[in-house]
Amino acid sequence: MRIGLIGGTGLGDALLGEARGERRWVDTPFGRTSSPIELVEWHGVPLAILARHGEGHTFNPSQVPYRANIYALKSLGVTHILAGGAVGSLREEIRPRDLVLVDQLIDRTHQRPTTFFDDGLAVHVEFAQPMCAALRDILLSAAAAVKTTVHPRGTYVCIEGPAFSTVAESQMHRAWGADLVGMTALPEAKLAREAEICYALVALVTDYDCWKPHSPGITPQALLEEIIDHLKAATGNAVALLRAAIERIAQRPPARSHVHDALQLAIWTKRAEIPHETFERYGVLLEKYRRRD
Repeated sequence: MRIGLIGGTGLGDALLGEARGERRWVDTPFGRTSSPIELVEWHGVPLAILARHGEGHTFNPSQVPYRANIYALKSLGVTHILAGGAVGSLREEIRPRDLVLVDQLIDRTHQRPTTFFDDGLAVHVEFAQPMCAALRDILLSAAAAVKTTVHPRGTYVCIEGPAFSTVAESQMHRAWGADLVGMTALPEAKLAREAEICYALVALVTDYDCWKPHSPGITPQALLEEIIDHLKAATGNAVALLRAAIERIAQRPPARSHVHDALQLAIWTKRAEIPHETFERYGVLLEKYRRRD
């Protein structure tokens, strides 16, 4: 077992700042990872830490090489991913600096590759429950370690960005039942499922989305500084939560999940019809299925 930690704005730097291990760039059939992957151990648990937006935040949400990142983590033996990402709140009761253990997703992206398997075979993974229940339970059990509210569930709508929502869009997302809005959970979570890696997402609330008017008279500069302060505080809370979760994983590793066999019934193409070159291209993603008839 190896745990992948994927950090978003601020969280990646915080995690990498604590890491002391081997830094490894990974080239994949889908390009290079967004940052070097740090291979370390915490409490005896092997970790692979990746900064989603790159060192210095060089990739916007649409540019993140999601397929390369997930493929690289798979190739390094990652079986479970704990991810973090900044979000705006769509609900009054979900306040800035809170953390949310996301349980559902709505996809509003439109220009990102959403699957590894775009050539040579048809793959349809089950994705009704996009988050790993076992990882979410571990995170929830660790919630007492942080000095903020940790919401046990929330629906995250992922927009394309990089611009933020209009007021009309924000109101629409609320009407859909979404609780959070962000730009990075997808296709990351879908790709993790295709790679047969359990995935859980901790959302870091930085502000209320634009459905809620800002305080009268606040300047754009003051608003930005307020959001940055919220992000720093939420990042500290998330690092504390992840640290406590890893301690629990060290004591009792999560059991093998059905996600680790997600492709078993998802490959619809007959094995005999899949060319040798296709297996070669997808490498570690199909490795165990190549040996079966």
